[in-house]
Amino acid sequence: MFKFNLKYLFIAFLIFIVEVLIALFINDRFIRPYLGDVLVVVLIYCFAKAFLNLPAIKLALGVLVFSFAIEILQYFNMVEILGLGHSKLARIVIGTSFAWEDFLAYSAGILLVIILENRQNR
Repeated sequence: MFKFNLKYLFIAFLIFIVEVLIALFINDRFIRPYLGDVLVVVLIYCFAKAFLNLPAIKLALGVLVFSFAIEILQYFNMVEILGLGHSKLARIVIGTSFAWEDFLAYSAGILLVIILENRQNR
């Protein structure tokens, strides 16, 4: 189950850099809120795949469920419930703004992962 894969770790690192650049320099109504959410599930997938030797579809669906769970926690304002409203890290990691559209963005990101993984495995 555990197997280190440098390629996926490198891809995760590159996507992380892109996400940081988006967060620092882009404040629009499409790239930051939607493309950022598409990329974040790809980032999580690649980071997990760097350490877990699981079938792509199982890992991708696990990442999607995880992402949906985080979004639901945002709906219930979990950062405040946990008393972490003062923590910038908690506010970034868990998030503070629920949006129905995020479910579509996460789904699009996972669909992209599945398509790319299927192409690679042919």
